[in-house]
Amino acid sequence: MALVRSGDVELDCERTGSGPPLLLIMGMSGTALHWGEPFLELLREDFEVIVYDHRGVGASTPLEGPITIPQLAEDASRLLSALGLDSAHVLGISMGGMVAQELALAHPEQVRTLALGCTWAGGPTATQRNPEVLQRLTEAMLSGDRERALRAGWEAIVSPAMAADEAAYAAFKRIAAQRAVAVPVIMAQLQAGMALDTADRLGQLAMPTLVIHGTEDEMLDVANGRLIASRVPGSRLEIFDGIGHMFFWELPERSAELIREHTAVHA
Repeated sequence: MALVRSGDVELDCERTGSGPPLLLIMGMSGTALHWGEPFLELLREDFEVIVYDHRGVGASTPLEGPITIPQLAEDASRLLSALGLDSAHVLGISMGGMVAQELALAHPEQVRTLALGCTWAGGPTATQRNPEVLQRLTEAMLSGDRERALRAGWEAIVSPAMAADEAAYAAFKRIAAQRAVAVPVIMAQLQAGMALDTADRLGQLAMPTLVIHGTEDEMLDVANGRLIASRVPGSRLEIFDGIGHMFFWELPERSAELIREHTAVHA
């Protein structure tokens, strides 16, 4: 990873693989490591894969005060420019999917194709987060017990079947140990996501758009994926039955295949 100046911040960024550029935008509390090597390795066969850490995460510029999704979208836009790229294919998941929506709306010329995974559009038409899940996660994060917080987070982002996979959980813990995200940053990201409302603007999107969502997503209900797809003209919706929030951890091969198929329409 290397620091790249993006406007008034520096973002820790990595470019690997070869092919057309694919910008990956991570979600709340995540780092570039959370994409997982199985998924990244598959993408590197066909793309120059660009991953980065949001401001406040890892070696990127520390977060000072609140943040908004449009601000994070500007970070992504400026990062592409700083890397010498006029445009790229874009995949955003969870909060990163919210950032990707704002990026595509504000700078459509920079987005060749758009893929939105396990995300929402916010506003009054969105299906709100399960309050019980939010309470469980918040209590775990504020408990001061790191193991409790990690386990609660893990159980919320994967299906019950994968949550019981101790080998997968061990991999998740190793990533968390390498690059922890501070609780104040996570809470600021949560507030930013809650303030999002793109639903009435999604009809402006003209680039090929793919929406992916799992039916067992506890963080953001699958109804949100269906809503986004219904608002974006000509979009493609892929529903993963029995799969949780981090669909690319549970189904890396199928997820990478969908991205390849989706971006091929641009080529």
